[in-house]
Amino acid sequence: MDSRISHKKIRKGLSLLLIICCLVVGMNPFLSQADEISELRESIQKKQDAISQAESLKKQLQSGMTDVKKVIAGLESSKKNLANYITQLDETLEAAQAKIEEYKQLITQKEADIAKTEEELTLAIQTEERQYAAMKSRIRSIYLTGDTMYLEMMMSANSFGDMLNKADYIEKLSAYDQKMLELYKETRAYVEACKKELEAEHEVLEEAKAEVEAEETALEKLIAEKEAQIHAYESDISNREQLVKEYEAEIAAQNAEIKALEDAVAAEKAALANKTQRTYDGGVFTWPAPSYTRVSDDYGNRIHPILKVQQFHNGVDLAAPGGSPILAAYDGTVVAADYSSTMGNYVMIDHGDNLYTIYMHASALYVSKGAEVSKGQKIAAVGSTGRSTGNHLHFSVRLNGSYVSPWNYISQP
Repeated sequence: MDSRISHKKIRKGLSLLLIICCLVVGMNPFLSQADEISELRESIQKKQDAISQAESLKKQLQSGMTDVKKVIAGLESSKKNLANYITQLDETLEAAQAKIEEYKQLITQKEADIAKTEEELTLAIQTEERQYAAMKSRIRSIYLTGDTMYLEMMMSANSFGDMLNKADYIEKLSAYDQKMLELYKETRAYVEACKKELEAEHEVLEEAKAEVEAEETALEKLIAEKEAQIHAYESDISNREQLVKEYEAEIAAQNAEIKALEDAVAAEKAALANKTQRTYDGGVFTWPAPSYTRVSDDYGNRIHPILKVQQFHNGVDLAAPGGSPILAAYDGTVVAADYSSTMGNYVMIDHGDNLYTIYMHASALYVSKGAEVSKGQKIAAVGSTGRSTGNHLHFSVRLNGSYVSPWNYISQP
């Protein structure tokens, strides 16, 4: 019986060699093994959760695209009232543009996530390789040493108590050996989890890029539909006289809206007469649409291309790409960041001394009423909301209640 017990413990004693190997490769001591295994299992669970979230996000992306045909069909009854049609279509355009911005932010985030996961995978593979090298070294040592080491260890015992202590020590070495094997298995599982997460993140990234492209295509189709309906409405000869009246009424309403905002600002300044008020220092305005420099429609009188009536164009049009930045031309206070069926999404900024700038047809607004803005600050994104037939920025300047040429304050880059 003693012989059988001794033979069993001889094999367990061989795990002493593992301790030597562990010291060489820098593995953790006894007490840290359980913690390290627990941490690895927790990390694996987090990776599995991340994979599930990535798969769920991928499905959400696939089901979130704007249905252009459905939108156009739903607006069919509104085409007879151009203002209502434009307003309803603009709501869809804004939603589509918001999706594009959201997807672009997701792409940036996923690129950062992928870089982090790649780093985690590299470190995990390095750990796995170190542990594997230690396991190979142990197996080789067992093969070369055979069963003699434990026997020699037991034979050198000075007493029965010393022999029991040595046996207990070797039992602990054997347990350590098992823990190290378990740790290696968990590390391999963690490596595989990192690989799967990386694959899932790449799939989400590619899906997000595809959705941005699809959503931009949908946006272009909706803008083209809007342009077609505006042209069709304005080109109807039977409506010509009524359209001229409507057009003049729209311009009057637009001017009244701007004038009301100026009057409100003047009233507020009068109430704060004893406090320091903003003044314009005469500086040169920055170009408000840095992504584009060509003027597609200049300030001044012109003949409307469809209605064939003389029209005063109260600003300059810059046919910049949709979604590109609109910058504050100069330091000031935002007195309006709103929507109207003619101006679309617009921003109005007070620069002091009754000088204002207005930015129309934006796809998105990034400031709100009361905000202080600096020259060159991004305040909106170029779009085609309101009475517009293509992506552009309509930029106007008002002084003492009247429109003035923007060229008095700005020079083309």
